[in-house]
Amino acid sequence: MTTSSLFLLLIAIVVVSFIFGRKRSLEMAQSVGGIRYLHSLPNYYGLMAAAWAAIPGVLLLALWSVFQDVIIQSSVTHLLPESYLTLTGSDLELVWAEIYNLQNGILTEASDPAFYVVVDALNNLMASSRMGKTILVIALTVLGGVWGWRLIKPEQRARNQFEKVLEVLLLASSMIAILTTVGIVFSVVFESIRFFHKVPFHEFVFGLKWSPQIAINAEVAGSSGAFGAIPLFVGTLMIAAIALLVAVPIGLMTAVYLVEYASSKVRSIVKPLLEVLAGIPTVVYGFFAALTMAPQLKSFFEGFGVDGVSSESALAAGLVMGIMIIPFVSSLADDVINAVPRSLRDGSYGLGATKSETVKQVIFPAALPGIVSGVLLAASRAIGETMIVVMAAGLAANLTANPLDAVTTVTVQIATLLVGDQEFDSAKTLAAFALGLMLFFVTLMLNVIALAVVKRFREQYD
Repeated sequence: MTTSSLFLLLIAIVVVSFIFGRKRSLEMAQSVGGIRYLHSLPNYYGLMAAAWAAIPGVLLLALWSVFQDVIIQSSVTHLLPESYLTLTGSDLELVWAEIYNLQNGILTEASDPAFYVVVDALNNLMASSRMGKTILVIALTVLGGVWGWRLIKPEQRARNQFEKVLEVLLLASSMIAILTTVGIVFSVVFESIRFFHKVPFHEFVFGLKWSPQIAINAEVAGSSGAFGAIPLFVGTLMIAAIALLVAVPIGLMTAVYLVEYASSKVRSIVKPLLEVLAGIPTVVYGFFAALTMAPQLKSFFEGFGVDGVSSESALAAGLVMGIMIIPFVSSLADDVINAVPRSLRDGSYGLGATKSETVKQVIFPAALPGIVSGVLLAASRAIGETMIVVMAAGLAANLTANPLDAVTTVTVQIATLLVGDQEFDSAKTLAAFALGLMLFFVTLMLNVIALAVVKRFREQYD
């Protein structure tokens, strides 16, 4: 039985446990004089029986699914010829990839006949594993349900027990997100360490040339590659800065207008339209940047006699990216300004201040922590954008301060490095993880600054 089918069967058993648990509590209630003599409502007894059935089965199914392949692979490793047992790293991964492709029918012919023996052993063990998993999970689920059913008594504190189970489930849910993030960070860190074994850290962080092309032949020009990340981060920061220069003023003024000046009718029309703009795919903005904005900018600057304007420029990408995140900034600022207590406005108007004075001297300072955090979130969005940059700014890693030149960003280079068939042991591929780690560090610092600003001003205005 497949894992998905087994999971559906497990859910069916859990539902049956709930029904029987609830029914047993009702029968016991009749014997003691009614439901009011039960500690909890009948549904809680059913839920506890269902919890006893679900938790052991789900845990066993999850653990089995996680460790099954590792254990089976280690069990058949000794069947490989001696020459393969000494392999490590990517060479051994390639061998196992061929074996699994043979097992799944992707390959029809093995490069070594010995692999067929391993494939047969894998098939036998997988079949045994599936059978064992099905029997044990079903048995454990049924036994758990029966045990939960037998525990049902009028004095059982089913409601309190289920509240505890629910608390643990909520805690586990929150830990999943945290542990996933930690796992992502560690995977990036480990691959980055491998990269820094091949390329010195100072060369990567302070290098001024980015050309990660590694030729197969060492005699080919540029075979060693260049991994200086400065041009990428300069391009990233330039495009993000242009985007913020467009998005922040327009977004904030839009939010102030909608909250403080617009009538309810205008607000009911404009705000949904802005939220619709936030849902437009970035590829559409990319088309607009590449086909409309970039040619118009080139014609505009050439009309003033400016030479050397690239058809792909940081300015075009930054302007369109700024338009893209205007709804993001305005929506966040709108919510924050709306959250300013009405009493602050009334106090300002009571002292004779005009509406614009109230906005400048009362509302905006009070909403500043939320506005700053929203702006920094928008900056993180701009830094992480890829599609618009690919289509409007190009792929050239130029170290320049001219926004009319073609540049590239960190996220674009990460995508470029991982496209196509790559060897995951080369500096070119591992550079993507090092760039990801640096980008993670930059965005983390932005979030830390946002939290510090919010904390600093929240203490002042609360």
